[in-house]
Amino acid sequence: MIRLAISIGDPAGIGPEVVLKALADPAVAALRPVLVGSRSILSRTYAQLQPRSSQPIADPAKLRILDIPIDPLLERSIHWGVENAAAGAASFTWLDAALAATAAGRFAGVVTAPISKAAWHSAGHAFPGQTEVCAERAGVDRFGMAFVGRSPQTGWKLCALLATTHIPLHQVPVVLTAELLDRKLDLLVTMLDRDLGITHPTIAIAGLNPHSGEGGQLGTEERDWLIPWLAQARNRYPNATLRGPIPPDTMWVTAGQAWFGPTLPAGLPDAYLALYHDQGLIPVKLMAFDRAVNTTIGLPFVRTSPDHGTAFDIAGQGIANPASMIEAIHWAIELTETRNQWRDRVVAAAHRE
Repeated sequence: MIRLAISIGDPAGIGPEVVLKALADPAVAALRPVLVGSRSILSRTYAQLQPRSSQPIADPAKLRILDIPIDPLLERSIHWGVENAAAGAASFTWLDAALAATAAGRFAGVVTAPISKAAWHSAGHAFPGQTEVCAERAGVDRFGMAFVGRSPQTGWKLCALLATTHIPLHQVPVVLTAELLDRKLDLLVTMLDRDLGITHPTIAIAGLNPHSGEGGQLGTEERDWLIPWLAQARNRYPNATLRGPIPPDTMWVTAGQAWFGPTLPAGLPDAYLALYHDQGLIPVKLMAFDRAVNTTIGLPFVRTSPDHGTAFDIAGQGIANPASMIEAIHWAIELTETRNQWRDRVVAAAHRE
Protein backbone atom coordinates (compact mmCIF):
# COMPACT_ATOMS: atom_id res chain seq x y z
CA MET A 1 0.00 0.00 0.00
CA ILE A 2 1.28 3.48 -0.90
CA ARG A 3 2.07 5.53 2.20
CA LEU A 4 0.52 8.99 2.01
CA ALA A 5 0.77 12.01 4.32
CA ILE A 6 -1.91 14.70 4.50
CA SER A 7 -1.02 18.03 6.13
CA ILE A 8 -4.23 19.52 7.47
CA GLY A 9 -3.70 23.15 6.40
CA ASP A 10 -4.69 26.38 8.10
CA PRO A 11 -6.71 25.51 11.22
CA ALA A 12 -8.77 28.69 10.87
CA GLY A 13 -9.91 27.65 7.41
CA ILE A 14 -11.70 24.65 5.94
CA GLY A 15 -8.60 22.44 5.72
CA PRO A 16 -9.25 20.25 8.79
CA GLU A 17 -12.93 20.00 7.83
CA VAL A 18 -12.38 18.81 4.25
CA VAL A 19 -9.67 16.41 5.41
CA LEU A 20 -12.02 14.75 7.92
CA LYS A 21 -14.85 14.70 5.39
CA ALA A 22 -12.55 13.11 2.81
CA LEU A 23 -11.58 10.41 5.32
CA ALA A 24 -15.27 9.64 5.82
CA ASP A 25 -15.30 8.38 2.22
CA PRO A 26 -14.78 4.59 2.41
CA ALA A 27 -12.51 4.55 -0.65
CA VAL A 28 -10.24 7.19 0.90
CA ALA A 29 -10.31 5.61 4.36
CA ALA A 30 -9.19 2.31 2.82
CA LEU A 31 -5.96 4.01 1.71
CA ARG A 32 -5.06 4.61 5.39
CA PRO A 33 -3.28 7.94 4.93
CA VAL A 34 -1.59 9.62 7.89
CA LEU A 35 -2.84 13.07 8.88
CA VAL A 36 -0.09 15.49 9.89
CA GLY A 37 -1.30 18.14 12.32
CA SER A 38 -2.65 18.66 15.80
CA ARG A 39 -4.88 15.92 17.15
CA SER A 40 -6.57 18.47 19.42
CA ILE A 41 -7.44 20.71 16.44
CA LEU A 42 -8.87 17.74 14.55
CA SER A 43 -10.83 16.57 17.59
CA ARG A 44 -12.23 20.07 18.11
CA THR A 45 -13.20 20.25 14.45
CA TYR A 46 -15.00 16.92 14.69
CA ALA A 47 -16.77 17.74 17.95
CA GLN A 48 -18.06 21.09 16.76
CA LEU A 49 -18.91 20.25 13.16
CA GLN A 50 -20.15 16.67 13.32
CA PRO A 51 -23.60 17.60 14.66
CA ARG A 52 -24.25 20.09 11.86
CA SER A 53 -22.02 18.87 9.04
CA SER A 54 -23.66 18.73 5.62
CA GLN A 55 -21.77 15.47 4.92
CA PRO A 56 -20.31 12.59 6.94
CA ILE A 57 -17.19 13.50 8.90
CA ALA A 58 -14.59 11.03 10.18
CA ASP A 59 -13.81 10.68 13.88
CA PRO A 60 -10.12 11.54 14.45
CA ALA A 61 -9.99 8.92 17.21
CA LYS A 62 -10.21 6.28 14.48
CA LEU A 63 -7.60 7.82 12.15
CA ARG A 64 -3.83 7.61 11.83
CA ILE A 65 -2.38 10.95 12.96
CA LEU A 66 1.17 12.23 13.20
CA ASP A 67 0.37 14.50 16.12
CA ILE A 68 2.22 17.84 16.06
CA PRO A 69 0.73 19.74 19.02
CA ILE A 70 0.76 23.51 19.21
CA ASP A 71 1.11 25.66 22.31
CA PRO A 72 -2.26 25.74 24.14
CA LEU A 73 -2.09 29.53 24.42
CA LEU A 74 -1.62 29.83 20.65
CA GLU A 75 -4.37 27.30 20.02
CA ARG A 76 -6.82 29.41 22.01
CA SER A 77 -6.11 32.32 19.65
CA ILE A 78 -7.12 30.30 16.58
CA HIS A 79 -10.71 30.88 15.51
CA TRP A 80 -12.53 29.84 12.36
CA GLY A 81 -12.49 32.50 9.70
CA VAL A 82 -9.85 34.62 11.43
CA GLU A 83 -6.57 34.92 9.55
CA ASN A 84 -3.69 35.33 12.02
CA ALA A 85 -0.07 34.48 12.72
CA ALA A 86 -0.85 31.64 15.13
CA ALA A 87 -2.79 29.73 12.48
CA GLY A 88 -0.11 30.50 9.91
CA ALA A 89 2.66 29.21 12.18
CA ALA A 90 0.72 26.01 12.85
CA SER A 91 0.02 25.23 9.19
CA PHE A 92 3.66 25.88 8.26
CA THR A 93 4.91 23.60 11.03
CA TRP A 94 2.61 20.79 9.93
CA LEU A 95 3.65 21.08 6.28
CA ASP A 96 7.31 21.08 7.30
CA ALA A 97 6.79 17.95 9.40
CA ALA A 98 5.05 16.13 6.54
CA LEU A 99 7.89 17.02 4.15
CA ALA A 100 10.57 16.00 6.65
CA ALA A 101 8.89 12.63 7.19
CA THR A 102 8.62 12.13 3.43
CA ALA A 103 12.30 12.97 2.95
CA ALA A 104 13.11 10.39 5.63
CA GLY A 105 11.28 7.74 3.61
CA ARG A 106 8.18 7.42 5.75
CA PHE A 107 5.81 8.57 3.01
CA ALA A 108 5.78 8.27 -0.78
CA GLY A 109 3.67 11.36 -1.33
CA VAL A 110 2.14 14.39 0.36
CA VAL A 111 -1.33 15.93 0.04
CA THR A 112 -1.56 19.47 1.38
CA ALA A 113 -4.75 21.12 2.59
CA PRO A 114 -5.11 24.88 1.90
CA ILE A 115 -3.06 27.48 3.78
CA SER A 116 -3.17 31.28 3.99
CA LYS A 117 -0.12 32.99 2.50
CA ALA A 118 -0.89 36.15 4.48
CA ALA A 119 -1.00 34.15 7.73
CA TRP A 120 2.33 32.57 6.83
CA HIS A 121 3.84 35.99 6.24
CA SER A 122 2.45 37.23 9.57
CA ALA A 123 4.17 34.27 11.21
CA GLY A 124 7.49 35.16 9.57
CA HIS A 125 7.47 32.60 6.74
CA ALA A 126 8.07 34.59 3.55
CA PHE A 127 7.24 31.92 0.97
CA PRO A 128 4.90 32.56 -1.98
CA GLY A 129 3.09 29.31 -1.21
CA GLN A 130 3.34 25.63 -0.39
CA THR A 131 4.78 24.82 -3.82
CA GLU A 132 7.96 26.75 -3.06
CA VAL A 133 8.35 25.20 0.39
CA CYS A 134 8.06 21.71 -1.11
CA ALA A 135 10.71 22.55 -3.69
CA GLU A 136 13.12 24.06 -1.16
CA ARG A 137 12.78 21.19 1.28
CA ALA A 138 13.29 18.71 -1.57
CA GLY A 139 16.40 20.58 -2.72
CA VAL A 140 15.19 21.21 -6.29
CA ASP A 141 15.30 24.46 -8.24
CA ARG A 142 13.39 23.27 -11.30
CA PHE A 143 9.74 22.75 -10.48
CA GLY A 144 6.32 23.75 -11.74
CA MET A 145 2.67 24.10 -10.81
CA ALA A 146 0.49 21.75 -12.84
CA PHE A 147 -3.21 21.03 -12.56
CA VAL A 148 -4.89 17.73 -13.27
CA GLY A 149 -8.50 16.67 -13.20
CA ARG A 150 -10.76 13.87 -14.40
CA SER A 151 -14.09 14.70 -16.02
CA PRO A 152 -17.04 13.01 -14.29
CA GLN A 153 -18.91 13.15 -17.59
CA THR A 154 -16.37 11.63 -19.98
CA GLY A 155 -13.45 10.41 -17.88
CA TRP A 156 -11.09 12.64 -19.87
CA LYS A 157 -7.94 13.67 -17.99
CA LEU A 158 -7.10 17.37 -17.99
CA CYS A 159 -3.48 18.40 -17.50
CA ALA A 160 -2.32 22.02 -17.51
CA LEU A 161 1.00 23.58 -16.53
CA LEU A 162 1.59 27.25 -15.71
CA ALA A 163 4.82 28.79 -17.05
CA THR A 164 4.61 31.63 -14.51
CA THR A 165 2.61 31.56 -11.31
CA HIS A 166 2.24 34.03 -8.44
CA ILE A 167 3.64 37.23 -9.92
CA PRO A 168 1.94 40.51 -10.89
CA LEU A 169 0.61 40.57 -14.44
CA HIS A 170 2.93 43.40 -15.50
CA GLN A 171 5.93 41.21 -14.67
CA VAL A 172 4.86 38.33 -16.90
CA PRO A 173 6.44 39.60 -20.17
CA VAL A 174 9.69 40.25 -18.29
CA VAL A 175 9.88 36.92 -16.46
CA LEU A 176 8.68 34.90 -19.44
CA THR A 177 11.74 33.93 -21.50
CA ALA A 178 12.86 31.16 -23.81
CA GLU A 179 15.04 29.79 -21.01
CA LEU A 180 12.08 29.65 -18.63
CA LEU A 181 9.94 27.86 -21.21
CA ASP A 182 12.76 25.39 -21.83
CA ARG A 183 12.63 24.42 -18.16
CA LYS A 184 8.84 24.27 -17.97
CA LEU A 185 8.45 22.24 -21.15
CA ASP A 186 11.10 19.79 -19.98
CA LEU A 187 9.27 19.41 -16.67
CA LEU A 188 5.96 18.86 -18.46
CA VAL A 189 7.30 16.26 -20.92
CA THR A 190 8.97 14.41 -18.03
CA MET A 191 5.83 14.57 -15.91
CA LEU A 192 3.64 13.22 -18.73
CA ASP A 193 5.99 10.26 -19.19
CA ARG A 194 6.81 9.56 -15.53
CA ASP A 195 3.52 10.34 -13.78
CA LEU A 196 0.88 9.81 -16.48
CA GLY A 197 2.54 7.20 -18.71
CA ILE A 198 2.30 9.29 -21.90
CA THR A 199 5.50 8.79 -23.92
CA HIS A 200 4.46 10.58 -27.14
CA PRO A 201 2.44 13.56 -25.94
CA THR A 202 0.62 16.26 -27.83
CA ILE A 203 1.01 19.57 -26.00
CA ALA A 204 -0.92 22.78 -26.71
CA ILE A 205 1.14 25.92 -26.00
CA ALA A 206 -0.60 29.27 -25.57
CA GLY A 207 0.38 32.56 -27.09
CA LEU A 208 0.92 35.51 -24.80
CA ASN A 209 -1.06 38.21 -26.57
CA PRO A 210 -4.61 38.31 -27.97
CA HIS A 211 -4.73 36.30 -31.21
CA SER A 212 -1.12 35.28 -30.44
CA GLY A 213 0.04 38.76 -31.42
CA GLU A 214 -1.57 38.70 -34.88
CA GLY A 215 1.74 39.02 -36.68
CA GLY A 216 3.02 41.72 -34.36
CA GLN A 217 -0.06 43.92 -34.53
CA LEU A 218 -1.21 43.04 -31.00
CA GLY A 219 2.16 42.38 -29.38
CA THR A 220 5.55 41.25 -30.63
CA GLU A 221 6.58 38.51 -28.18
CA GLU A 222 5.28 35.72 -30.42
CA ARG A 223 7.04 37.07 -33.50
CA ASP A 224 10.26 38.04 -31.74
CA TRP A 225 11.01 34.93 -29.70
CA LEU A 226 8.10 32.60 -28.91
CA ILE A 227 7.65 31.20 -32.43
CA PRO A 228 11.43 30.73 -32.95
CA TRP A 229 11.66 29.08 -29.53
CA LEU A 230 8.85 26.69 -30.43
CA ALA A 231 10.61 25.69 -33.66
CA GLN A 232 13.73 24.78 -31.69
CA ALA A 233 11.68 22.95 -29.06
CA ARG A 234 10.15 20.72 -31.74
CA ASN A 235 13.65 19.62 -32.71
CA ARG A 236 14.58 18.89 -29.08
CA TYR A 237 11.47 16.79 -28.44
CA PRO A 238 10.94 14.62 -31.54
CA ASN A 239 8.59 12.29 -29.63
CA ALA A 240 6.27 15.18 -28.76
CA THR A 241 3.82 17.08 -30.93
CA LEU A 242 3.95 20.75 -29.93
CA ARG A 243 1.09 22.92 -31.14
CA GLY A 244 1.27 26.68 -30.92
CA PRO A 245 1.42 29.40 -30.12
CA ILE A 246 -2.35 28.99 -29.96
CA PRO A 247 -4.50 32.10 -29.39
CA PRO A 248 -5.40 31.96 -25.69
CA ASP A 249 -9.12 32.59 -26.29
CA THR A 250 -9.49 29.47 -28.45
CA MET A 251 -6.96 27.06 -26.91
CA TRP A 252 -9.40 25.81 -24.30
CA VAL A 253 -12.44 25.24 -26.54
CA THR A 254 -11.85 21.53 -27.16
CA ALA A 255 -10.85 21.07 -23.51
CA GLY A 256 -14.27 22.38 -22.47
CA GLN A 257 -15.97 20.07 -24.95
CA ALA A 258 -13.96 17.13 -23.63
CA TRP A 259 -14.76 17.97 -20.02
CA PHE A 260 -18.49 18.53 -20.35
CA GLY A 261 -19.10 15.93 -23.08
CA PRO A 262 -21.04 14.01 -24.05
CA THR A 263 -18.26 12.87 -26.43
CA LEU A 264 -14.58 13.65 -26.85
CA PRO A 265 -13.61 15.90 -29.78
CA ALA A 266 -10.95 14.68 -32.18
CA GLY A 267 -7.34 15.79 -31.81
CA LEU A 268 -7.35 16.52 -28.09
CA PRO A 269 -3.97 17.51 -26.62
CA ASP A 270 -2.59 15.51 -23.71
CA ALA A 271 -1.57 18.68 -21.89
CA TYR A 272 -1.74 22.48 -22.02
CA LEU A 273 1.05 24.95 -21.30
CA ALA A 274 -0.34 28.32 -20.20
CA LEU A 275 2.00 31.28 -19.96
CA TYR A 276 0.61 32.96 -16.85
CA HIS A 277 -1.61 32.28 -13.86
CA ASP A 278 -5.07 33.41 -14.97
CA GLN A 279 -4.57 32.29 -18.56
CA GLY A 280 -4.46 28.75 -17.23
CA LEU A 281 -6.51 28.80 -14.07
CA ILE A 282 -9.63 30.64 -15.22
CA PRO A 283 -10.51 27.87 -17.72
CA VAL A 284 -9.34 25.09 -15.40
CA LYS A 285 -11.49 26.33 -12.52
CA LEU A 286 -14.43 27.03 -14.81
CA MET A 287 -14.37 23.42 -15.95
CA ALA A 288 -13.21 21.62 -12.84
CA PHE A 289 -13.40 23.80 -9.75
CA ASP A 290 -14.36 20.98 -7.38
CA ARG A 291 -12.29 18.32 -9.15
CA ALA A 292 -9.08 20.01 -10.26
CA VAL A 293 -5.97 19.17 -8.28
CA ASN A 294 -2.75 21.14 -7.97
CA THR A 295 0.38 18.99 -8.30
CA THR A 296 3.97 20.19 -7.96
CA ILE A 297 6.08 18.65 -10.71
CA GLY A 298 9.83 18.26 -10.56
CA LEU A 299 9.88 16.89 -6.99
CA PRO A 300 11.34 13.50 -6.04
CA PHE A 301 7.95 12.64 -4.54
CA VAL A 302 4.32 13.30 -5.49
CA ARG A 303 2.63 16.35 -3.98
CA THR A 304 -1.00 17.23 -4.64
CA SER A 305 -3.39 19.78 -3.19
CA PRO A 306 -7.04 20.76 -3.66
CA ASP A 307 -7.51 23.58 -6.15
CA HIS A 308 -9.21 25.92 -3.67
CA GLY A 309 -8.24 28.12 -0.76
CA THR A 310 -8.95 28.34 2.93
CA ALA A 311 -12.50 29.67 2.41
CA PHE A 312 -12.46 31.65 5.65
CA ASP A 313 -15.96 32.92 4.85
CA ILE A 314 -17.51 29.47 5.38
CA ALA A 315 -15.03 27.99 7.87
CA GLY A 316 -16.66 26.37 10.88
CA GLN A 317 -20.09 26.11 9.30
CA GLY A 318 -19.86 22.44 8.31
CA ILE A 319 -20.74 23.13 4.67
CA ALA A 320 -17.31 22.85 2.99
CA ASN A 321 -17.22 20.52 -0.02
CA PRO A 322 -14.51 17.82 0.25
CA ALA A 323 -14.66 16.82 -3.44
CA SER A 324 -11.36 18.47 -4.41
CA MET A 325 -9.59 17.01 -1.36
CA ILE A 326 -10.89 13.56 -2.23
CA GLU A 327 -9.64 14.02 -5.79
CA ALA A 328 -6.25 15.24 -4.51
CA ILE A 329 -5.85 12.07 -2.46
CA HIS A 330 -6.85 9.76 -5.31
CA TRP A 331 -4.58 11.62 -7.75
CA ALA A 332 -1.66 11.33 -5.31
CA ILE A 333 -2.11 7.58 -5.29
CA GLU A 334 -2.52 7.33 -9.07
CA LEU A 335 0.48 9.53 -9.84
CA THR A 336 2.65 7.64 -7.36
CA GLU A 337 1.62 4.28 -8.82
CA THR A 338 2.45 5.45 -12.35
CA ARG A 339 5.77 6.87 -11.18
CA ASN A 340 6.63 3.52 -9.54
CA GLN A 341 5.87 1.74 -12.81
CA TRP A 342 8.10 4.22 -14.64
CA ARG A 343 10.94 3.51 -12.21
CA ASP A 344 10.49 -0.22 -12.74
CA ARG A 345 10.77 0.29 -16.52
CA VAL A 346 13.92 2.40 -16.10
CA VAL A 347 15.53 -0.22 -13.86
CA ALA A 348 14.57 -3.04 -16.23
CA ALA A 349 16.01 -1.13 -19.20
CA ALA A 350 19.25 -0.50 -17.31
CA HIS A 351 19.57 -4.20 -16.52
CA ARG A 352 19.05 -5.12 -20.18
CA GLU A 353 21.95 -2.85 -21.11
